[in-house]
Amino acid sequence: MKKWFELTLKASGMVTPEELDEALFEAGAIAVTMKDAGDEPIYEPLPGEVPLWSETLVTGMFEYPCDVDAIKEALTAHLRQPFLPIVATKELEDQDWVGAWKDHYKPIKFGENLWICPTHLDPPEPEIATVMLDPGLAFGTGTHPTTAMCLEWLSNNIEVFKGQAVIDYGCGSGILGIAAKLLNAKVCYSTDIDPQALLATKQNAFRNHVDIEPKLPEDFNPPKVKVVLANILSGPLIELAPILTKYVEPGGHLVLAGLLDHDAERVKAAYANEFDFKEDKTVEEWTRLHGVRKA
Repeated sequence: MKKWFELTLKASGMVTPEELDEALFEAGAIAVTMKDAGDEPIYEPLPGEVPLWSETLVTGMFEYPCDVDAIKEALTAHLRQPFLPIVATKELEDQDWVGAWKDHYKPIKFGENLWICPTHLDPPEPEIATVMLDPGLAFGTGTHPTTAMCLEWLSNNIEVFKGQAVIDYGCGSGILGIAAKLLNAKVCYSTDIDPQALLATKQNAFRNHVDIEPKLPEDFNPPKVKVVLANILSGPLIELAPILTKYVEPGGHLVLAGLLDHDAERVKAAYANEFDFKEDKTVEEWTRLHGVRKA
């Protein structure tokens, strides 16, 4: 069985994560990953931002056997540092990486009316609405609390949007809009700033036999709808308040997620003139807001 060698370095004031990334590839690494060296979560970078932490571990993976001393010499020469900030070295046995994620990604039920199920498995309850979905580049598989709370809301509020139009603003993988359609929403209008998300939404909608045509925000001009879902971040939610508000018909529902609990009041304040908010839902420091537009 093939083996691999991993070498992990720690970025510092002397050397940046980008420099370590470049040095590892120059030294022959076939893959480089970065992760938090402390406990500093990054929830979602804005477009163009590099999602790095103040303390970052950078790991290079090399085919084994390899000349470890030669790798270290190449790194030292490239970085021009008196010593290497090596944190760990490790030999790894090869494995079925595709099979590994399949072992960990199982069907999840939300409320009484909705399942999210990976495509390699059969739906646990075929008679219940089931979104068939695998992890991908676009955000949203139902495992994160923000997505889970939105899916739970959809599952528990079918009568609110049955036969009605909904908007999925910041659609990511398309999971919320697809779930709404499978739960008998008449139509779903979806948008995202990321072209990869639009592609993922179209592909996932096709896989689930629902009709959704996502658009970039500049091309997005839907009518007022019964339900608007926006699972993004607190900052954009506040900035988008005028836009999201105009999409909700009087008496319609606004479901906001992607915000930490300490940001809930600031987000609600941005919508308070037009919405009456119901009880918040919080899971693992993440909060979902539900407002009804004033008549």
